Amino acid sequence: MLSRRNIRIKVMQMLYAGGRDKSLDYKTVLQRYHFSINKSYELYLFNLLVFLRVAKYAQIDAAQRMSKHLPNEEDLIFTTKLCDNPYLQSLLENESLFKVFKSHMLLAKIDNDFIRELYLEFAKSDAYKAFIQNQSPDQTDYKVIFLALYKSLSSSEYFNEEMEAKYSCWIDDKSLIVGTIKKTIKALPLEDSFYEQYIPTEETVKDFGETLLLSVFHDDEELLEHIEPTLKNWDADRVAIIDMILLKMALCELLNFPTIPTKVTLNEFVEISKLYSTDKSKDFINGILDRLMKKLMSSGLISKEGRGLVE
Repeated sequence: MLSRRNIRIKVMQMLYAGGRDKSLDYKTVLQRYHFSINKSYELYLFNLLVFLRVAKYAQIDAAQRMSKHLPNEEDLIFTTKLCDNPYLQSLLENESLFKVFKSHMLLAKIDNDFIRELYLEFAKSDAYKAFIQNQSPDQTDYKVIFLALYKSLSSSEYFNEEMEAKYSCWIDDKSLIVGTIKKTIKALPLEDSFYEQYIPTEETVKDFGETLLLSVFHDDEELLEHIEPTLKNWDADRVAIIDMILLKMALCELLNFPTIPTKVTLNEFVEISKLYSTDKSKDFINGILDRLMKKLMSSGLISKEGRGLVE
């Protein structure tokens, strides 16, 4: 589920925390890194659970409508098909999935009022009203309404506030989680262990992320020795903290990851600087990395495996 960019961002955050608090040793920083990885996966599960709970609220809505002394026309045509369909039931009846929810203690994190408010907000939408009036929706109709429901959730201020309150990684991981939930919805109906495909892989988390974290953490001074000559009129102490961390990470990636093209490394760290540093950082990072790459390549210190990896 996690892309290398997500991993780079998490490594950057751990290095920043380690730099700000000198009492943190590598073991503690590494533990925090893995904790943040686990929280990203848990965030996916939590979003999926909220989506299911909001859809299932249609049953409560139906019961309340039918209990009215004088139900109106809208009440009379209402059905629970938002949740009572084979596509969502493949999730709602998935015992192994709910065991995973319980193992992460997610069920206790959801407040009934929170679910009700999200459902009522979606119930006002034209998309949901049109879906209720559709007497024979097909598979495409169901997936369209599920996507509309999750779009309603992910754009809700109330939803986003709750996610941010419970998960500090929500802002960083939102686009990733939204994309993964959409992928899950589009694949409905699903089999028992579908969620396992979204567990972060060892190659991404350990071989790439942990190696990157270890290298920058332990080779800090050596990396700085490579960077300082390329700063020209800039004093290293005047470089923004995040910019220096990104430069060291990029340099480490250039030197120690032979299968990652140099152009990919440069582009990735420029993009990350746009999100996490100053307005001028992208040009600064781009310029310094361009000089570094030329210097390292002329010295034969960059070695890439595979055709076309050094560009």
